Amino acid sequence: MLAALAAYHNSFSGPLIYDDSGSITKNPTIWHLWRVGEVLSPPRDVTVGGRPLLNLSLALNYAISGDAVWSYHVLNLLIHILAALALFGIVRRTLLRPAMAGRRSQISDLRSEMLEPTWSALAVALLWVVHPLQTECVTYIIQRAESLMGLFYLLTLYCFIRSADETGERQEARDERPEKKTQNSKVIRPPASGLWPLASVFFCLLGMAAKEVMVSAPLMVLLYDRTFVAGSFRAAWQQRWRLYLGLACTWLLLGYLVATTGSRGGTAGFGSGISTWTYALTQFRAMVQYLRLSVWPHPLVLDYGRPVLQRVAQAAPYAVVIVTLVALTAAGLWRNRALGFLGAWFFAILAPSSSVVPVVTETMAEHRMYLALAAVIVWVVWGLYRLLGRRSVVICLAMAVGLGALTARRNEDYRSELAIWRDNVAKTSDNPWAHLNLGKALLATGSWAEAREQLETAVRIEPRLGEAYNNLGVILDKEGRMKEAMEDYRQAAQLTPGLTDAHYNLAIGLHRLGRLDEAIEQYEEVVKATPYNAVARCDLGGALAQQGHLAAAVAQLEEAVRIAPKYAGAHYNLGNVLAQSSRLPEAIAEYKIAIQIKPEYAEAHHNLGTALFQSGRLSEAIAQYELAVQFKPDLPGARKDLEQVRNAMQNPSGLEGAGSMDSKF
Repeated sequence: MLAALAAYHNSFSGPLIYDDSGSITKNPTIWHLWRVGEVLSPPRDVTVGGRPLLNLSLALNYAISGDAVWSYHVLNLLIHILAALALFGIVRRTLLRPAMAGRRSQISDLRSEMLEPTWSALAVALLWVVHPLQTECVTYIIQRAESLMGLFYLLTLYCFIRSADETGERQEARDERPEKKTQNSKVIRPPASGLWPLASVFFCLLGMAAKEVMVSAPLMVLLYDRTFVAGSFRAAWQQRWRLYLGLACTWLLLGYLVATTGSRGGTAGFGSGISTWTYALTQFRAMVQYLRLSVWPHPLVLDYGRPVLQRVAQAAPYAVVIVTLVALTAAGLWRNRALGFLGAWFFAILAPSSSVVPVVTETMAEHRMYLALAAVIVWVVWGLYRLLGRRSVVICLAMAVGLGALTARRNEDYRSELAIWRDNVAKTSDNPWAHLNLGKALLATGSWAEAREQLETAVRIEPRLGEAYNNLGVILDKEGRMKEAMEDYRQAAQLTPGLTDAHYNLAIGLHRLGRLDEAIEQYEEVVKATPYNAVARCDLGGALAQQGHLAAAVAQLEEAVRIAPKYAGAHYNLGNVLAQSSRLPEAIAEYKIAIQIKPEYAEAHHNLGTALFQSGRLSEAIAQYELAVQFKPDLPGARKDLEQVRNAMQNPSGLEGAGSMDSKF
């Protein structure tokens, strides 16, 4: 725990980056923790899609700190530490099992304290928790998906081991009774009692709601039972069939979540734009890269782009390595060896994302090694103990110090979006998505010229990269070149039909040009694709109101304020439409909510003043006009309305024509 805190001490201020935006800042389902139904029904087209437990954890963070990142990082590190403690317990209890006694006896100086299972497990957990390959799952907030699933995966196995230990202890107690012992009696272990089996199923269920990689957990528990406890699959099933039925039932939840999520916005699954064969060939190289980074964690890269291998000859050298390891794993499992279990652990963890099911946006990703890394580290630590005996502890401590220092150094790359994407571009200069994201980060800082350079580089490498055209359009828009910007927005929308940002930017441009029919069509595309997008609904409501479709406008704006109750602009727009519909009491209520959220909202004060004036509440209207002028002295019409109402109070006949609404939406 102390080592984890030391390695990640500089990670707590890292900003939201990359996919954090869609899953946190643009995800209204996490904004209201008490709306449990919405929290457990996250948007399907972002990282949280089909992962309700992940979304719930983000909602908890949002309730604590909103968009402030510190609580997200604290929870990420806490999850990582708990996972390391679970790993420690698994390794220690495995080394203490009778099935491992023969392995331990092969080591000289068996009774040396440094070779105790506790010290071996500590070395494994220590190296695992500080390894820099884990930074993507800890420092990059949304990759909590992997670490949260990993925690429940480990707890599922740990609780099974505890239940098996409980069974063994009860059996030993029975064997100590003389009347129960016979020379030829067959030992039949009774099923475990207590809460450990239930806890194993419970954590497995939670893991299924965190990420799809959890699919292999029931099988790995069965394999562990066969390898270290029961001795055969038949005995494992006979002794604990109820537990395995419970674990298998958790697949029902996972199947439902996968079926209702679909292809996660077209980024994963069959038919998502990359062939199964090409993806499978690419994964040979990816897995060799993961193994290399496990031993030598440099360079670490946030986004590898979309590298693929098209021909067998390209994949052959990597395939030889992986096929050899698979063969050794199979041989080890056939002979019921612990090393076979380690190999199975490695491949089972990677199988959902590193086999034949394409993940278009991530043909390689370091976070996939979060759990698989444990198998590599166990193998290394056990090998060192066999070779060096007590001296291996010094080697392990030195390795932990070095790895921890590298982790702290890697965290510095996450200090800002600019830093992480500059690092990415430096390491993968031919990656168009790295250039794209660096361009977006530069655009956010106002460095338009440098942003354009990066975005044009991205387009030069990948001419069909719609998001790059969208951001080039944003730059042109900021430079006042609206017509050229609109062309880029249109091209972005054509190249990437699902790119809602392009459709939204196009809608905004059309709205500003007064082409309301076309703008409404684009707004509706955005709302259809992202029904929780309160901003798009608000703008759509404004456009509908300008066309005179007041009932439809009210419907969109009411949904916007339901999704985002603290969105002052939506309450303001709703107030405007209600006022146009002669529903002044409701309009006054909406303006007041907008002002409560945003006290210096001059336009809301102005329109509230007009609504109060139209309701005959003149003194209150004057107070609101005064606030509007105070907060925005150049607000059109505000001073004029204030003076007219003041004068009219002295001369009631002058009330006619006083008071005006700011009609801007």
